[in-house]
Amino acid sequence: MTRQSKKKRGIIVGGTGLIGGTMVHYFKSYCGNNIEILSPNSKTMSLGSKKDIERYTRRWKPDFIINSAIAAIDADPQLAYTINYLGCINLAKIALNLKIPYIHISSAAVLPMGRLLTEEQQLNLSPTLSNYAKSKLMSERTLQHMYEKEGLDFTAIRLGIVYGQHDHKTQGFHRLLHSIADQAMPLFLTAKGVQHSYSNAEKVPYFIHHALINRDEFTGEFYNFVDSEPVELVHLIQTIKSFLGVKKPRNIFLPLPVAQFGSAVLKRLLKGLLRIGIYTKMPAELMFLSQFYKTQTLDNSKLRRSSFIDPWPEQTIYSKLPELIDYYISRWEQRNLISGFNDEFFALSKDVEQFINSPEQLLQHLHSREFKEQ
Repeated sequence: MTRQSKKKRGIIVGGTGLIGGTMVHYFKSYCGNNIEILSPNSKTMSLGSKKDIERYTRRWKPDFIINSAIAAIDADPQLAYTINYLGCINLAKIALNLKIPYIHISSAAVLPMGRLLTEEQQLNLSPTLSNYAKSKLMSERTLQHMYEKEGLDFTAIRLGIVYGQHDHKTQGFHRLLHSIADQAMPLFLTAKGVQHSYSNAEKVPYFIHHALINRDEFTGEFYNFVDSEPVELVHLIQTIKSFLGVKKPRNIFLPLPVAQFGSAVLKRLLKGLLRIGIYTKMPAELMFLSQFYKTQTLDNSKLRRSSFIDPWPEQTIYSKLPELIDYYISRWEQRNLISGFNDEFFALSKDVEQFINSPEQLLQHLHSREFKEQ
């Protein structure tokens, strides 16, 4: 009789985010017979507490750890340092002690502006960096140090601008889509020719699974996980406009100094409103306003030279746009985050039309139908 192999167990930290949630779904849907996935929340296991992590991992004895948890990009220094850096390193130390693989999700925020940036490039660690970039950069450097000095088995995956479904937060690409759909972007906050790299969230779990199986190839390595072709921001916005059938942003380009001045004035206005008890905040992405006007593209040739095979090489942000728009516009309308698309963009079912215009008639119909089905 053949001895059945032991079912592996993995911990995914940050499982409620876009990347983490996509990984949880992948492993549970496609690897459930071979891999058990745990995804603790902050109440179960606090990243700021090494004792919490030790207690949780001692109980569950994982075979690998994946860390996709991040503090909000506009988080204060304490939270960014605790979640993005200390949390990352606390997990890495546990993985080192258990002698198991550690997969870390990093970001293009650790890279300078420029074209075809490689894995070897990094920003200089400076006090002037944003809390987000600083903490992610420190994490990368410490992981590399732990690999060289202590033998940590890790792989770091740098993502560009991430796109995908089932994101509970409106940020990054989804913030851009929301701004266009809600007609909140009257002018172009960028310049012609500015390009960025995009990452397909749906592909990330396939690479991580492959990297976990092939540790000799992927241990101690950084990978730029982005689509092969960069995207011009102006062209992407124009394509979204065309899909949605909207008029804004108008074909007028706001110069960066003017945009920065307007942003500064708006910040002062919001501070003034706070003094009279009205709380609101600017989109966190505006902290990267200058990057809307500068090109940053990542070279993914190292990824393409690896043994990993892209499951959908033809997929890009453009090919995924129709289903992304359909998913997010519906979701935002249901939550009253945008308006005006029900009549213009989606065909309503007869029941929903009655719900809007003839609720009494609909109710009588439902009661009658329910009675007949009994």
